[in-house]
Amino acid sequence: MIWAMVRLALHAIRRNVLRSSLTVLGIVIGVAAVIAMVTIGAGATAKVSADLANLGMNILMVRPGQGQMGPGGARSTAAPFDLEDARALLREVPGLSAVAPTSSQPAQAISGASNWSTTVTGSTVSFLSVRKWTLETGRAFTDSEERAGKAVCIIGATVRRELFGSLDPVGERMRVGKVTCGVIGVFASKGQSTFGSDQDDFVLVPLRWFQRRVAGTTDVGAIFASTRDDVSTAKVQADMERLLRERRPGSDDEDDFSIRDMKEIATAVTGTTRVMTGLLGAVAAVSLLVGGIGIMNIMLVSVTERTREIGIRLAIGALEREVLAQFLIEAVVLSSVGGVVGIAVGLALAVAGVRTMGVPFVFQPGIVVLAFVFSAAVGVIFGYFPARQAARLDPIEALRHE
Repeated sequence: MIWAMVRLALHAIRRNVLRSSLTVLGIVIGVAAVIAMVTIGAGATAKVSADLANLGMNILMVRPGQGQMGPGGARSTAAPFDLEDARALLREVPGLSAVAPTSSQPAQAISGASNWSTTVTGSTVSFLSVRKWTLETGRAFTDSEERAGKAVCIIGATVRRELFGSLDPVGERMRVGKVTCGVIGVFASKGQSTFGSDQDDFVLVPLRWFQRRVAGTTDVGAIFASTRDDVSTAKVQADMERLLRERRPGSDDEDDFSIRDMKEIATAVTGTTRVMTGLLGAVAAVSLLVGGIGIMNIMLVSVTERTREIGIRLAIGALEREVLAQFLIEAVVLSSVGGVVGIAVGLALAVAGVRTMGVPFVFQPGIVVLAFVFSAAVGVIFGYFPARQAARLDPIEALRHE
């Protein structure tokens, strides 16, 4: 019985293929948009999570002052840290596994006839473990080289490409600003960060050499601290705040330093991307409602065109529920066909989108099934009124219809 009605519905749809195709276009666009938006959003969320994981999820970032640098913002006037602050944190705060005091400033890197505007960062050997950096070639500088302030450096993949091309830079010498250092290693590439900056565009040097030869001061711009896996970062952060308040008394109402937990940043960023993905999916779902209105409109036209056919069926004994089911099935078939085509188009758009944006493709079968079910539900909801109107036609009046 049901299969016979489905065949009748397909026959009715084939009678006017162009009109039927235009009718389901709204459903196709709606389903495709929902699947593409949500899939690309899931890929973006996965990329954000992976980038933040590369930075390390058990990192606490300590900076002087409460203000943040930004467009139109002013630089903090709080006193910078020094090496003893970093040593005190590692010595007196339980739960810390490593501390890396750092200072950075822009500089021109020069090798032979090549030059590149980059950032030079001075830090200790702990920088690599705290920031989760690995080496592609060469080695890291040693504790003795760091204490002596030896002129050695490790370069990022971008600096290597711009200054040395395909050559191995290990053992070569290069200028950083006005001073020269020997390249002893190259970092493995991390690529673009979630926030759009090139993570590979920097030169790492021993902090003491940076302070003496590049910056000319003993200031430390920031301290990166990593916690042990078995301790709470919130507890460690509270201990760090207490110690720094003793060492750096600020005003009565606020500290002159700020501590940021990488886990909190990761949660906030991934939460934002998920909300944006949901909003984009909801906006795209509006197209499904538009497609449903199109189905209702074409089904009303179909009822008018087939009034005599309906009258004949009712006159020879067809029940109202059978006429209702026939037109309802036609609406569901239309929306279901649109849903299947929309799934194919949406997945194709999602693949193209993730490749363009450079994010992973995260297939979500749940959203595919949900989009298809929703498209079929649109057929039921918007097809019911025309189907009921057809089922309630008076057979005599229907047979008189011209």
